[in-house]
Parts: sequence; structure tokens; C-alpha cells
Amino acid sequence: MNFSEKEVLNKLAEIKHPFIDSTLKELGIVKNIMINGSNVIVNFALPFPNIPIKDNLIMSIKKALEELGAKLEVKITIMTQEERQKFLDLEKENWK
Repeated sequence: MNFSEKEVLNKLAEIKHPFIDSTLKELGIVKNIMINGSNVIVNFALPFPNIPIKDNLIMSIKKALEELGAKLEVKITIMTQEERQKFLDLEKENWK
């Protein structure tokens, strides 16, 4: 492993949503991570199933982690009602 958990978290904290002026972490899309060797497992919570930019969001995380030499594994869940409401409030407040 050539990277630390802190480096991964810092890298992920930089990734912004393409249409909302907030990071994926702030929006609750990136819930948590686990490092297993050179793999970083990201729990990825979507506000709704089958959102059209899902692949773009995952690709932005993948590219950021590749800069650290990490491989991305994604576990996708759907946000709880409370998480979704927070996401929608931030979306409304920070839409570009």
C-alpha cells in the first residue's frame, strides 16, 4: 500500500458534484471507505436508483484514487429518507 487512509480521504474530499457546488462527501454520496491492500472500497449512496450521472460520479472517484495508485471498488446503496432529504436541501441551496 503506497497511500494512507488520510491521503484517500483528502483526495475524496476534493471531488465536487458536477451540478451542485458541494463535494460528494458533503452530499452524503461518499459514505465511508475501507482500504484492503491497494484497493479502496467506497460505499457510494445514491439519492435515487439509476441516477443518470452515476457512472460519471464513480469515474471521478476512480480517477482521483488512481492518482494515489489505488484501485476503486464500489458498493452502491440508496440513501435513507433522512440522507436523501439532506442531499435535496444541499442540492437546492448549492445548484450551479
